[in-house]
Amino acid sequence: MAERIAVSSAFYRYLPFAVFMGFIGLDECIRFLAGLGLFTLEATALYYLYPVKALTVGYLLYLFKDRYKEVTFKDLANIPDTLLSCGIGVLVFTLWIKMDWTLGAAGVPQGFNPALLPGRTIQISMTLFRIAGAVLVVPLMEELFWRSFLIRYIIDKNFDTVSIGTFTWGSFLLTVAFFGLEHNFIYAGIMAGIFFNLVLYRTRSIAHCVLSHAVTNLALAIYVVSTGKWQFW
Repeated sequence: MAERIAVSSAFYRYLPFAVFMGFIGLDECIRFLAGLGLFTLEATALYYLYPVKALTVGYLLYLFKDRYKEVTFKDLANIPDTLLSCGIGVLVFTLWIKMDWTLGAAGVPQGFNPALLPGRTIQISMTLFRIAGAVLVVPLMEELFWRSFLIRYIIDKNFDTVSIGTFTWGSFLLTVAFFGLEHNFIYAGIMAGIFFNLVLYRTRSIAHCVLSHAVTNLALAIYVVSTGKWQFW
């Protein structure tokens, strides 16, 4: 019975993440087929996939919101921890833009450049979707998967029985490594995974992890829009 409950609980935490990664896989598949010359793909054609991805995952998070009992935003009333979480978010951003290294022969990603889109209205709309997705959807989706589900699942398949913020070296190292591999800039992703895990261990709060992650993504969005360094998107 306990195992059935754990599997059911896991579903609500990995499905939004799996859907998000599925959209990324679809993007890569289309690019690959276009590269084989099967069809012509305009440079900005796949930009329009992002709003669909953000809205779909956002809807799933909203649909399952009552399942996420571990996300208690009243935790943010703890001002010292909230300031620490925000500070770590800014630190991760600062280090991220200095760690734009890729592995092996992998080139620097093109990123999302709204200036390539036709018309000011579309450019602004797509940029706002990008910011909203990065700040409101991605942090909650990823923290529910990485620091609520997976980090505990590695410790015990009945992850609901593991307290939020429980430390083991195995769960720490594996989630950090996998979190890095999820990102184009793998080393920066590993660094971010380390710091977000530390927020988890310090606060024992998924809400603080979401906050720290959101601060990083918001700072990065402001930086990208203001400097035009689109490779970070």
